[in-house]
Amino acid sequence: GDPSGLAAALEQAEAGMQVTLLEPLPSLGGGRIPQDRIITADTPFADPRIEAVRRHPNIRVITNASVEKVSADNGGYHFRVRRLAPRVDREKCNDCRACIRVCPIHMYDDFNEGLGFRTAIDYFNPETAEYNIYKEDMPICQATCPANLDIRSYVGLVADGRYAESLAKIRERLPFALAIGRVCPHPCETACNRGYMDEPISICGLKRFVADWEMLHDIPAPVEVPDEFHKEKIAIIGAGPAGLTCGYFLARAGYRSVCFEALPEPGGMFRYGIPEYRLPTPTLMREIDWILSHGIELRCNARIGRDISFEEIREQFSAVFIGVGAHAGMKLQIKGEDMEGVVDGVDFLRDANMGRKIDAKGKVVIIGGGNVAMDAARVSRREGFEEVHVLYRRTRKEMPASPWEIDAAEEEGIHFQYLVAPIEVVGEGGRMTGLKCLRMQLGEPDASGRRRPVPVEGSEFIVEAQTLIPAIGQRPDLSFITESSGMDISRWNTLNVNRETFMTNVPGVFSAGDVETGPDIAIRACAGGRKAAMGIVRYLETKRKQ
Repeated sequence: GDPSGLAAALEQAEAGMQVTLLEPLPSLGGGRIPQDRIITADTPFADPRIEAVRRHPNIRVITNASVEKVSADNGGYHFRVRRLAPRVDREKCNDCRACIRVCPIHMYDDFNEGLGFRTAIDYFNPETAEYNIYKEDMPICQATCPANLDIRSYVGLVADGRYAESLAKIRERLPFALAIGRVCPHPCETACNRGYMDEPISICGLKRFVADWEMLHDIPAPVEVPDEFHKEKIAIIGAGPAGLTCGYFLARAGYRSVCFEALPEPGGMFRYGIPEYRLPTPTLMREIDWILSHGIELRCNARIGRDISFEEIREQFSAVFIGVGAHAGMKLQIKGEDMEGVVDGVDFLRDANMGRKIDAKGKVVIIGGGNVAMDAARVSRREGFEEVHVLYRRTRKEMPASPWEIDAAEEEGIHFQYLVAPIEVVGEGGRMTGLKCLRMQLGEPDASGRRRPVPVEGSEFIVEAQTLIPAIGQRPDLSFITESSGMDISRWNTLNVNRETFMTNVPGVFSAGDVETGPDIAIRACAGGRKAAMGIVRYLETKRKQ
């Protein structure tokens, strides 16, 4: 639809050919039409050929359209055309332009090289195109969501009051709306275009809203599974976010699964790593029970390598999914960290979530700057420690924890000491009494892009404390995988997989979640579980055909 396209269409049409002119933009003329808006009323077109094309009997114009596929057939061609919906009912539109005057969405005018602003709904040029509401093929919020949720759709359904449909749209790609709606750091909101105008849409809050609406109204969540299941069964190792999501989508595809969980209850890091005040257990278990009702058999207190070997699992099932997470805490690698009073951050949170007695006396020090450290600090406050201190070797600016988690910790009276690193746990009789530390200063950036902390010579000091909780990272525990299995394990103790199929180097063995990515956010584990389920389905279908 630019000047060269207009000229070519007119030339062919004048020769007697039937011409279909496709234009990916809402109006003809390419970048010249927006300039038409500043031309006087006596000059209605920036290019007179636009009017000629519009009125020519041999030319059919399709705007908002692009070619998806071209195929040859008997000396001719077939074109498959994809057209974006204008999202305006032409029969009801009377060209009053009231919609433009009240439209709340103002955006850079891409049709005028971004030199001004326009509303989301616009008419571009009423002579050459209908009214049109501009929406990107994949909005930035969906592109930045690890699960690629159709955010535009489910937010729109909430706006229309169609809450059940909104929740169903979410569950097309994510079964954990209740849980993720409470714990997700929502990178979608960080990228939300609305944030450039005022504030981002509360995407995560709306997800939680529709899930809570169903729960608070005691509406039974629909269970969508086929009438008959395939004969193949899949083993799922780990009943965490990745494993349960994998089982959910396998069930929807017609495959039964058996989920092996080493701990007493399902949920993985949802159940044992996220504090009760962020994700209440009854809320989580409601969602897990619904997922299991799709035909997933759960076996808790079943540790692979102790109760059943990995080799037996592979022999008994048609495919295996490994989603054991990353539950092994990283060591500080300093002298004295084996003393009584030193508790790993993941173990501390697990004990608290299981209701085990915490020896909450005196002062506790948490080492780390991530969300696990913030959770450990805030749980320590709730458990009754007299003082809670967080030590971090960089400044607050470099902390990987979500800013709102740090703010909440400060509001709860938790003390932060920045540019401090531990070098030794000190104590008496095998029991810690304090932590020897060094002051740090920031040097050049490291591989993560953050400035590297450099020790300040002669700056040693002692922090008195009765409990130390290191929360500096986690690794997966893959001790159940024997060397004879031939599994490809990275130097970070994670499983290497094909990023398209999520299958490991061992045929029929798949993996996703923290055991594959390393410690990451829960929604990314759920996304991996869904993709792995699709990979398992394709693998079994191919195997069946062979």
